[in-house]
Amino acid sequence: MLLPVVAIVGRPNVGKSSLFNALAGRRISIVEPTAGVTRDRVSTVAEAGGSYFELVDTGGYGIEDIDDLTEHVEGQINLALERAQLVLFLVDVRSGRLPLDEKMAQLLRRREVPVLLVANKADSLQMEPQAGEFFGLGFGEPQCISAQHGRNLGELLERIGDGLEETGGERPADPVMHLAVVGKRNVGKSTFINSLAGEPRVIVSEVAGTTRDAVDVRFEKDGKTFVAIDTAGVRKAGKVTQNSIEFYSYTRALASIRRADVVLFFLDATADVSQVDKKLARAIVEQYKPVVLVVNKWDLAKDMATTDDYRAYLDKMLTGLSYAPISFITAKDGKNMQSLLDLASELHKQAGTELSTGRLNRVLRAITEERAPSARRKVGKPKIYYGTQVGTRPPTVLLFVNNPQSLDTNYQRYLVNRFRDTLPFPEVPIRLLLRHHRQGGAEAESEGGKGKGKGKG
Repeated sequence: MLLPVVAIVGRPNVGKSSLFNALAGRRISIVEPTAGVTRDRVSTVAEAGGSYFELVDTGGYGIEDIDDLTEHVEGQINLALERAQLVLFLVDVRSGRLPLDEKMAQLLRRREVPVLLVANKADSLQMEPQAGEFFGLGFGEPQCISAQHGRNLGELLERIGDGLEETGGERPADPVMHLAVVGKRNVGKSTFINSLAGEPRVIVSEVAGTTRDAVDVRFEKDGKTFVAIDTAGVRKAGKVTQNSIEFYSYTRALASIRRADVVLFFLDATADVSQVDKKLARAIVEQYKPVVLVVNKWDLAKDMATTDDYRAYLDKMLTGLSYAPISFITAKDGKNMQSLLDLASELHKQAGTELSTGRLNRVLRAITEERAPSARRKVGKPKIYYGTQVGTRPPTVLLFVNNPQSLDTNYQRYLVNRFRDTLPFPEVPIRLLLRHHRQGGAEAESEGGKGKGKGKG
């Protein structure tokens, strides 16, 4: 179901992203004093007076983008206005009425869409008279607010609710899966997102680092709602620290991995696996996230003879992800997109699988009979009493043992790989926990089995 759209527009640095985050109730858009941080349409579902709507943050109108993306940014603003049922035209009380405010007003007057003039940075009642100069823009009395301090946001939400009285939507269905699309710069993530969305939802450019925010894009397939999270391309750590915008972009990419159900890890078939790729692989492993290795631009690959050769190459370069399935796509042509989504759905299903304790222990006995753990010096011979599954997403197995220190890392890795061979989650990470099992004694617990070893996924 399509929700009505409320778009926030205005010149650079009037506080659009601060207002977007305040109305959303969480930090989504990057807030940074540098003009031109927001480039894409960043959106979320919000609610006012019982009406649900899609709230959209846009880039600053009239910004001279340092990467010559001004035309792209303004194209995204125009797309937001085309879809909007209500526009929040944001101005800055402190700076006053500027020529770019006039240009934005002229653009809005050419469109048949209701406009709510909002004067931001009115941190106190004494500052509100300064908003009087904005009457001349032609959109009536401005609503004075302070997005940073939350002042008068309740009144603003009431006015939004009134503006959507006839078009407001019902609460949308929760997405069945969140897909984080991650990778280094210029690997084709935004092209892929736009193909899913069926529209130019995010800017696609040859300029490295075009995407800065983590952009949630809702889309429907087969009657189900999904959210794809387009993330900023990751750079080398030494370069990230030189620019605060890229630092926030990188941390948002990591946060997107944490909140994803499945990660789509994009790799460029025309380039070697880099240190950035390895860094992202470690982050995915540490979060125990199901992941598809998405090899984009496969149509341009010349050095790899076969898909099997490339699989072997990735197993060598990305240690810890040998269990992850691989998908070869051409995002610009939409090739193999549906099979990639089907694969992601299968991983989501695997990660949510629950096993009976009886079945798990039958498998555990067979594995230990096949290869028993070896005794370790000073800690003695390990003994595994039984196991039980204590969680899903990721599948989490708790083993009761005589001494958690007696099971070395190699054997824990072996157990996890054999679990993948014999249990119904062969392509997702498995968390392994160890706990003392002794009558009347204290219990201690340790963790292992992040899937860092070689072997079958």
